[in-house]
Formats: sequence, C-alpha cells, structure tokens
Amino acid sequence: MTPPIALILASASQRRQQFLRDLGLTFTIHVADIDETPLPQEAPAAMTQRLAEAKARTVADWLAATPTDALIIASDTTVALGGEIYGKPIDAADATRMLRDLRDRNHVVISAVSVLRLPDRRQATRVNVTTVTMRAYTDAEIAAYVASGDPLDKAGAYGIQSPSFAPVCALDGCYASVMGLPLDDLCELLAQFDVHLPQRVTNVCLQFNPFTCCAAKASHRTHIEFD
Repeated sequence: MTPPIALILASASQRRQQFLRDLGLTFTIHVADIDETPLPQEAPAAMTQRLAEAKARTVADWLAATPTDALIIASDTTVALGGEIYGKPIDAADATRMLRDLRDRNHVVISAVSVLRLPDRRQATRVNVTTVTMRAYTDAEIAAYVASGDPLDKAGAYGIQSPSFAPVCALDGCYASVMGLPLDDLCELLAQFDVHLPQRVTNVCLQFNPFTCCAAKASHRTHIEFD
C-alpha cells in the first residue's frame, strides 16, 4: 500500500493550523518568510495569488536538497476596499484608521490557497473572493477593540469571529475564507493530488460558523445576514 503523502503547511497562522487539524490532516510547518510588498499598480486579487504561490515555492526551494514526496499548502488573505489593499496594521492608529474606513460599507476579502507537489513542483491555486458588509460600529467600540490587541495581526484590522466586537453584519461568499483559509477550495485542490479529507468541510466549518457553510451550496457561495 502506498503511504500517505506528507503535508507541509507554509504558514505560522494559528487559525490555518487549527483548520488543518480539524480537517483530520497530519502536517508539519515550514513558515515562508517572503516580502509581501505589493507590486506597482498590482490588483489585490493578483497580489494575493502571487503571494500564496510564492510562499509555496519558497518552501519548495528550501526543501530542494532533500528528496521529499510532499504537498506544500500555502495561503494568503487580503482585504480590499475600492481597489485599495488593507494589510495588517502597523500600529493601533493604523488599525483605527482601517476600521473607520471599513465601517458601514462593503469590502472584499480575497483568500488564495496554493498546493505545490514535490518533487515535480506541480502547482495548483484557487482564489476566493467574498464580499463583506461591516456594521455601523461606534468610535468607542473601535477604541475598545483596538485596545484588546486583536486587530493588530489581522488583515483589515478585524477578525470576523470576534465575539466582543462582531464587526460584520453580512457576507456573500465563504465564511472560512474571511478567517484566512477557504476550506472548500482547499478540499478541491487536495483532491487534484489524490488527497481526500478525513473530515467533511461542512462539519468543520460549522464548528465556528453558526450560519451556513458554502460547501453545502451548489454555487460554493452562501449569503449570510448576521442580524
């Protein structure tokens, strides 16, 4: 019997690591430290795909000298408003600015996931775009949330799953993607490399998403009203 292929996650994200564990996958971690600066005039979706693919290739380069049969999983998430990219805030003031910009408006969250196989370096990537509507939270709520420190390591300075701040009032797309990893896209990518998940995506998604998982929809998208 052919042994299962090794999985490598190219991410330090605790959330992405937990996603893979919840899916029943065994993996090791090799963090890809790359320059994430946008290129001149680069569109948000193009940048997100480029970074996810670059992270996978960087880990593949590190492992080039070691004979390895493995799949590298890499991902990147970008928040964009009107074509402007909102990355992780550099400080509390930057987080406050981002949250004020996003307040009571629609923006998109773009998550790319890329899988690269060693040793032949075959690579496949999926890009998920979800539209998110923020509620009209107050300046006082922003201040309290920023003081908690939670926004400082998150693209767009917010976590959709934050129970105290709860910044989102609606979304159209994939809840897990807004958290940083589109699970249904990952499932379909791994299937291209003959890897099938021990746990169903819908079961894992509904552990943190109290609404509807997009994997249960034929369109692989869902509309959620949070009110």
